[in-house]
Amino acid sequence: MARFIRRVGERFTEVSDYPSLYQWSIDHPGEFWPAVWEYCGIVARRPWDEVVDDVTLMPGARWFAGAQLNFAENLLAKGSDDRAAMVFWTEQGRVGETSYAQLRAQVSRLSRAMVEAGVKEGDRVAAYLPNRPETVIAMLAAASIGALFSSCSPDFGVNGVLDRFGQIQPKLLFAAAGYQWDGKSIDCLEKTAQIVQAIPEIERTVILPAVGASPQLGQVRDAQHWEDFLQSVPQGSGEFQPLRFDHPLYIMYSSGTTGKPKCMVHGAGGTLLQHLKEHVLHGDLSSQDRIFYYTTCGWMMWNWLVSGLATGATLLLYDGAPLPKSNPAVLFDLAQQEGMTVFGTSAKYLALAEKAGLRPARSHDLSALNSMLSTGSVLSPESFDYVYRDVKSDLRLSSITGGTDLISCFALGNPVAPVFRGELQCLGLGMRVEVWDEEGRPLPPESPGELVCTQAFPSMPVGFWNDPDGSRYRNAYFQHFPGVWRHGDWVERTRRHGLIVYGRSDATLNPGGVRIGTAEVYRQVEQFEEVLESIVVGQPWEDDVRVVLFLRLRPGLELDDDLSQRICRRLRSQASPHHVPRKIVQVPDIPRTISGKISELAVRKAVQGLEVKNTDALANPEALDHFRDRPELQA
Repeated sequence: MARFIRRVGERFTEVSDYPSLYQWSIDHPGEFWPAVWEYCGIVARRPWDEVVDDVTLMPGARWFAGAQLNFAENLLAKGSDDRAAMVFWTEQGRVGETSYAQLRAQVSRLSRAMVEAGVKEGDRVAAYLPNRPETVIAMLAAASIGALFSSCSPDFGVNGVLDRFGQIQPKLLFAAAGYQWDGKSIDCLEKTAQIVQAIPEIERTVILPAVGASPQLGQVRDAQHWEDFLQSVPQGSGEFQPLRFDHPLYIMYSSGTTGKPKCMVHGAGGTLLQHLKEHVLHGDLSSQDRIFYYTTCGWMMWNWLVSGLATGATLLLYDGAPLPKSNPAVLFDLAQQEGMTVFGTSAKYLALAEKAGLRPARSHDLSALNSMLSTGSVLSPESFDYVYRDVKSDLRLSSITGGTDLISCFALGNPVAPVFRGELQCLGLGMRVEVWDEEGRPLPPESPGELVCTQAFPSMPVGFWNDPDGSRYRNAYFQHFPGVWRHGDWVERTRRHGLIVYGRSDATLNPGGVRIGTAEVYRQVEQFEEVLESIVVGQPWEDDVRVVLFLRLRPGLELDDDLSQRICRRLRSQASPHHVPRKIVQVPDIPRTISGKISELAVRKAVQGLEVKNTDALANPEALDHFRDRPELQA
């Protein structure tokens, strides 16, 4: 970041530090984005004719018209042959590694096998796979020939997969025979057989065996083992197809908790440029780094992680439970043994790691670790304390926020700026982010409101699948404030150029007309040792909204008046009287999406007696039964 600031400052004298660089990046996008392209060394077969036609056009701005590149070629361009491109771990420890030379050869061979199987530019390739090296290889092979890649993790149920892959009609499906989770082996072949049967467009299914197993494939239509699919293809026979900048690369999905998931199509060039900006500048990533993110292939952080290859770094892949009973510290074992430099995870993992008593600063050698990233939900100030006290005192803790919708971040880390407790360090370069009130008026710092982006950026979706007139795309982000991206987060700018996130704006609470972010409640409640997890919703009551707090407690504990009163006192003193719940209820489980986020909207509907549509988007839909028809909420 410092080198980039100096380089830009040589040509544009108004740039001398991060705040001035950020302002220049949003005021001069036609100069900023090419500067990132050049600095990060993007490989193009043909240069662009124009950087952007109309940066105020949202949606519809066209970036780098005329340029031709290949996403896979760029991800494989900087890694040296003998260095590890990927290292793979499971709950049992290290499985193996793949060098850059091996990765290039395997991608080349698989892409040729895809072509021989009839896959061509514009076809869809789907992956129902765990976070394994083969998933990365399949994505790169598809990207090298211009096929669109889309993935779901194998913990998705059949209907959840059909709601996604059924919309995009893939020609080729990669699926896992099974996977492991918290010491258990879980078979996937029966689910895969049902999926293939329900999607007639799937012409071939390639089965990846579980580690150390050889499955029988008879029940799956038109199925082959991974090795058999490659058998007839010679080594090193694939090529990289040059494609336009906005050629579709990924099809990603919304959580689907309010209906069928939206199918967002992301372009190759925008994804590559945005990810390189975030990895190289905001993340300080280079070929010497070893980057990890705890993620499944059903979460956009997998796509974000894989782009780390474009810097020549080593990816550390892990498939399994984050805190398995057999070894809750397995991710810190991975960090120590592999010399991890970047540890990516979720706010929920850090909260649970603290409650599990993990103190890696005392038990592990994390001398190589220089940064930790957290997303998925709001990282509380107390989790900042935990990381600096019990994980490592001299690393950069970057809470980041963005989403599948932009396959990147609106606010994230900054290696040349300080970390402040409870804050995201900065807005992302080139992202004209503002905070607006409900009437669409910009708010000053320290005023909570809607996160909006008022200028186009390269990694906006190129469209939605099966949305020929663009109406679904426009309605998703640009309807509330016409021509402006409304993201749906309730946030506040700080006077230090940082950001505080209070939660989703559609889940904010409104007792007595005062708008409260749910993260403000979680921050206080989850400090109690007795509480493992909580969820808070607003319940319409007597022409107002009352705050209802649900608690999942440690095993064997029962909610009593003492705990309820202590929680209320803390919320009253540390937050405000408006934050104090009118009802506190104990539940044995809390519903969450398959990517691990608690589902406040689904709980709110269940409390109100409304239908919760598309429960297949939830990892544990049965948990909703704990919130329906509760006698405590009838008075």
